[in-house]
Amino acid sequence: MTAFIEGHNTCTLATASEGHTRCTPIEYNFVDNCFYFFSEGGLKFRGLNKNKHVGMAIYEPYNGFSNLKSLQIEGMASLVEPFSEEYLKVMEYKKIPEAAMRNLPQPMALIKVVPEVFDLLDSELKKEDFGSR
Repeated sequence: MTAFIEGHNTCTLATASEGHTRCTPIEYNFVDNCFYFFSEGGLKFRGLNKNKHVGMAIYEPYNGFSNLKSLQIEGMASLVEPFSEEYLKVMEYKKIPEAAMRNLPQPMALIKVVPEVFDLLDSELKKEDFGSR
């Protein structure tokens, strides 16, 4: 699973609150077994402000039923305080210069997702006498 996560950089992040759902395609960084997303804003925060439970999906393009490969993740989201030690660590990981972020009118939000449940679908597992999940 780690190789699959590290082999990609984009996922769909799903947020929801009563009467509202949002699925956002977004770039992620996987650092210290957590997912991090820099964001300028958007409707995903409407759900995050009321419900910290999120879903994520990372997947390969569909290439036939015998070549399925995806990972669904459930986890808990939180916002990382701008310019905290953790925030700066992720900026460094992404090679974002601190001065550039500080020169923005408002620092980008950093969403952290601590994964709790992983659901891997991989057709290749059948070749090893496992189920595809």
